[in-house]
Amino acid sequence: MDTKVMNYAETSEVDLVEKIRQVQQSLSKVWLGDSFILDLMLVAVLARGHLLLEDVPGVGKTTLAKSLARALGMEFNRVQFTNDILPADILGGSVYNPVDGNFNFVPGPIFTDFLLADEINRASTRSQSAFLQAMEEGAISIDGISHMLSPQFTVIATQNPIDYDSTNPLPEAQLDRFLIATSIGYPNRDQELALLETSQQAAGARVNAVLSVEEFLQLKGQVEAAFMHEDLSQYIVDIARLSREDERLRLGISPRGSIHLVQAAKALAVVRGRNAVTAEDVQQLIVPVWSHRLLPRHGRDQDRTASVELLDDLVRQVPVPR
Repeated sequence: MDTKVMNYAETSEVDLVEKIRQVQQSLSKVWLGDSFILDLMLVAVLARGHLLLEDVPGVGKTTLAKSLARALGMEFNRVQFTNDILPADILGGSVYNPVDGNFNFVPGPIFTDFLLADEINRASTRSQSAFLQAMEEGAISIDGISHMLSPQFTVIATQNPIDYDSTNPLPEAQLDRFLIATSIGYPNRDQELALLETSQQAAGARVNAVLSVEEFLQLKGQVEAAFMHEDLSQYIVDIARLSREDERLRLGISPRGSIHLVQAAKALAVVRGRNAVTAEDVQQLIVPVWSHRLLPRHGRDQDRTASVELLDDLVRQVPVPR
């Protein structure tokens, strides 16, 4: 595979690359863990996708999501999902105005740039379906009238992977709509000690907007224009097709999953200052982009460990492009 990879630092886009570095540096004030988590969050936003965080409470999801929105100059909303939340509580609805005798549309919290959907698996299946459909389509329809969401609309949804009481785990068709699913995890000992010496809430207030809307749209344009060699596309398709034929799996990687991996790999290349995707980009993203889409025949449906092990085995069977 002969791919000429050019660093953006050698081109006129150097200012935007520096902006990405500034975003990462700004987020490092509130995030002391693995920097790859920051890369994944930026990838989800730049690839026009959504992110699912499967973590226990108290590991910094809300602080990190709010800080990322602030650094990107985006409006931020948070919805705490509960078993009694209704679609209208999320999407909005028509409210009667006694002054003019008309029903006026009142937008819900989904009308924002950056939405944290906290504990999405606690909502009813009806509310989940309405929310995820709007998330996928970028619009909602109320009383026959379509209302477009923000062009920058991005969701970071969370669910607790070990709490199954009074929850409705997202079905496979809904999980497939998320570009990335990952876990922040607990900090290591040194990181936790450093965390005790720093007030995250105070640090979050120091995160300022780094990107303008115009710069953000330019970065998205760079992602779409990033080059991926045909050998890498074939590599992705070969692994995806192998997953569909594997008897250990009830559900393999869908074509949408393959498309999502291409989009994510292009975004990661741009985040790292390049205009072309490398094999390393693809390999680093296979688990976070694909593991939640696999459904093993044995084990719990929500057990990611089995999916990751099977995915690792599939990847080993396909030669890496050189």
